[in-house]
Amino acid sequence: MAASRARAGAHRGAVAAVPVPWRASSPGHSSTGFYKRGAFLEAIAAYPGFARGGSEADGKREIAAFFAHVTHETGHLCYINEIDGVSSNYCNSSNTQWPCYPGQGYYGRGPLQLSWNYNYGPAGRSISFDGLREPDRVAQDPVVSFKSALWYWMTNVHRFMPQGFGATIRAMNGADECHGGKNAAEMSARVRFYLQYCKQFGINPGSNLTC
Repeated sequence: MAASRARAGAHRGAVAAVPVPWRASSPGHSSTGFYKRGAFLEAIAAYPGFARGGSEADGKREIAAFFAHVTHETGHLCYINEIDGVSSNYCNSSNTQWPCYPGQGYYGRGPLQLSWNYNYGPAGRSISFDGLREPDRVAQDPVVSFKSALWYWMTNVHRFMPQGFGATIRAMNGADECHGGKNAAEMSARVRFYLQYCKQFGINPGSNLTC
């Protein structure tokens, strides 16, 4: 019991102390005042499995991995919406379970740039908003925005953490960035951010960093 409490305390401390450059949300950035530590901390309360399940170092590696991808996807927390995203609605019309709503676009929004109707639908259901009719909620409410990113992470990426950071890149954008894909340089950028966060946490980044 004491060990369990110690792990929980370490988890809270690691998350609260995550070395993220929140200062990026400053005048001149489209995300001014949007990405805040408090919103992130409120959002993770809904995902108790995030950065847990192993040692304290394992938890810190997951936090480092998550924010490495966030840093890359948002340009150091500068962007909320995908650049020129409105030019593509990201509607997979063949997905009848999560049908696109007329007039809505499912381009990248938020910390992990949630995209496509088949992600907005289930993310919204999990977070308790209508992701298909109101995708802009991800770009308007900071807590919802972080919850959408954590939903995507816990649903699609979290389970690959034991395989190394490279496996999380494969889960995020493997087709384009892994195995010599057309955007292999993007993979290198993600790894660089991950190593920077691990260094600030004072932890070993582990093996299998690329994909």
